[in-house]
Amino acid sequence: MIKKKLYVVDDELVPQRVVRMALMRAGYDVECFHNGLLALEAIRKNQPDALITDIEMPVMTGEGLCKAVTQEFPGRAFPIFIVTGVTDLVHRSWSREISDLTFIEKPISVRMLVEKLADRLSQSPDSEQEQHRIA
Repeated sequence: MIKKKLYVVDDELVPQRVVRMALMRAGYDVECFHNGLLALEAIRKNQPDALITDIEMPVMTGEGLCKAVTQEFPGRAFPIFIVTGVTDLVHRSWSREISDLTFIEKPISVRMLVEKLADRLSQSPDSEQEQHRIA
């Protein structure tokens, strides 16, 4: 069985490592990046099965990454999970333009993240019921 490839983008090393270890224990192949630009360059070479990103990062934010991915890959097949402490919906207004996006609020439960990923990745694109979620 081929492992699902996940990209994790977070400029904070400790949360990045915690998420990476939990996802690897769950059987995923995980690559980590500390800003959105590095992740975007990797996506241009090889699209992941899912993208997990923080919003506030140097060089390119999670918002910038999501917008760039949507612009460059309008028919992308992978979901995006935004892990953020930004809870104000006004500050998330940009996300309405991004399909297949799920917000997960900090502090996160890695167990919940693994469960949401497993649930989303087990869905076929044809059976997708909801394209924009807040967890």
